[in-house]
Amino acid sequence: MIRNLWGPQQVADYLGVPVGTVYQWRSRGGGPPGRRVGKHVRYKPDDVESWFESLDEGVI
Repeated sequence: MIRNLWGPQQVADYLGVPVGTVYQWRSRGGGPPGRRVGKHVRYKPDDVESWFESLDEGVI
């Protein structure tokens, strides 16, 4: 069972970055993987955490 999905604001809060940064990452093809649900983008918390753990230190 998956946990509740996150929107861009929850991703930004988790990572400690402005929500605009999450939108920029998505528009440039970077950042954690998200999926469209209708007109909204949603993120699986496990995917966000895995993406973060895969980064080299100081990359964000």
